[in-house]
Amino acid sequence: MGMTRNIRVRTGLLGLLGGSLLLTGCMGPTYGTSKTAGEQLIDDLGDAIMVQSSSNEEAKKIRYQPRGSLVVPKDKVALANPQQSVSGKDNPEWLESPEEMRERLRLEADENSGSTNYRSPLASQGTTNRKLSSAEQTAAYREARRLQMGAYADKRRYLSDPPVEYRRMPEEAQADLGEPEKQKERRRKKEAKAAKQGSWWPF
Repeated sequence: MGMTRNIRVRTGLLGLLGGSLLLTGCMGPTYGTSKTAGEQLIDDLGDAIMVQSSSNEEAKKIRYQPRGSLVVPKDKVALANPQQSVSGKDNPEWLESPEEMRERLRLEADENSGSTNYRSPLASQGTTNRKLSSAEQTAAYREARRLQMGAYADKRRYLSDPPVEYRRMPEEAQADLGEPEKQKERRRKKEAKAAKQGSWWPF
């Protein structure tokens, strides 16, 4: 009696499990295939559990062809040499970087240090043969510092500079410059002194 009851309980549980799987299979999405996720899971589990016998006719029909041998030319001497890579500094048309050019010019200047006819291109960059006076040197230094600090509004010299019209002050702002700083400072001192005298706190 107990054994029959166990069989019935197990059969009922299996039926419930199968029914729930079928319901989930009917209601679940197929993701573009003809099988739902539950059906695909059952098929995968069945394929993993199933033991195939060695007498599989389809496996016997497969014929493996041997791999072909390498094709070797008859005349090995007349083979063309591989092309050298053009993306290297050994290529004569390779562009010289500014650092390499500067180093090459420095080496040339060191080699020709005793020659009176040699003039290095590094010494003549952005310079003239005329010697500048002290006033011209001061003006050139101030101009270079002004450009370095960005204190110019005549034109754009770098891509990071804003447009020229953005750097100019409006006419109404130029006409009304506001209260001078000296007057502001005097007014602050007077207000602080008056506030200190009117207070009952001695400090």
